[in-house]
Amino acid sequence: MARLELRNASKYYGKTVAVRNIDLVVEDNEFFCIFGPPSSGKTTILRLLLGLVAPDEGEISIGGEAVGEQGPKERNLAMVFQNLALFPHMTAGQNLAFPLVERKLEKAAITARVAEVAETLHITPLLDKMPAHLSGGERQRVAIGRALVRDPAAFLMDEPIAALDARLREEMRVELKRLQRELHHTIVYVTHDQEEAMSIADRIAVMEAGEIRQIGTPAEIYNLPNSRYVAELIGAPPMNFVDGTLADGGRFEGRDVPLSVALEGADGAGPAALAVRPEDIGIDSAGSGNGAGVDAEIFEVEPLGAFTIVDVSVGERILKVQAPGQPRFTLGEQVRLALDPDRCHLFHGETGDLIRSAR
Repeated sequence: MARLELRNASKYYGKTVAVRNIDLVVEDNEFFCIFGPPSSGKTTILRLLLGLVAPDEGEISIGGEAVGEQGPKERNLAMVFQNLALFPHMTAGQNLAFPLVERKLEKAAITARVAEVAETLHITPLLDKMPAHLSGGERQRVAIGRALVRDPAAFLMDEPIAALDARLREEMRVELKRLQRELHHTIVYVTHDQEEAMSIADRIAVMEAGEIRQIGTPAEIYNLPNSRYVAELIGAPPMNFVDGTLADGGRFEGRDVPLSVALEGADGAGPAALAVRPEDIGIDSAGSGNGAGVDAEIFEVEPLGAFTIVDVSVGERILKVQAPGQPRFTLGEQVRLALDPDRCHLFHGETGDLIRSAR
């Protein structure tokens, strides 16, 4: 168990910026997720922590101790890779025992530790099987167990369940969260899947082009994005954006959408983008409703059981609405969209910086 910290850490490969000015603290016993699109610098942060590469600038500490001069072995961090990297010629039990054999522990201690970890991961019946005879989820548990037997200071996980099918990923997310809660270990988890990040993390760092754009709890990232970039990245279906102009007094006027909304607390004037999540838009028959709203036409309907995604045509734009249950709409039907100004975000039209968040 350890507190991990990067202070003003940067890494360059020639003129290419891998990460720049990273200030990051992962608290002891925290499940911390690094989230972002491919090539945003996520894996580089893991490599810096592990000691596989050295920062060109900045410092790294583990448990309050600077580790700039230490190699991967001295840092006592366990890595779980996307490809799992199990030895195909060894049984699951032998794969679990390998790190302890390398450290030349006594056989009795190795056997006891492997049994303990196998019981925790519910893989005791699998110890005599070869990796080729295990399912994807079973191989994943063995890979995690091989890291766990070492009792490391922290776990670093690089998209460890990306190769599993959707149902197995759901199961493994629950399993990873259970393990972290029961074992009280620090986990740094890298993913490009927003559903993974939102469902398992205590806190999330959102990455873009080698820099951290926002750090917060899943609720903070979702409800209070600090930029248009973060708002666009988090949410499924994605947040709707309407470009337009903010006038003095806080009134927003849409450019391609005939929408006018008075926004309390929106200061300044100039180009702006109004943003609202699909679940925060009301939809009803044409001509109904009061307050901020706009007439629209049903473009497409996606019934998903507990809720329905409705694509609506407004002016020259297609907006998404998430309606509860299974409402019945027909293509081409005229409807009215209702917006609560308190549920609208506002971003600067040029910089993408937050002007006003939803209340």
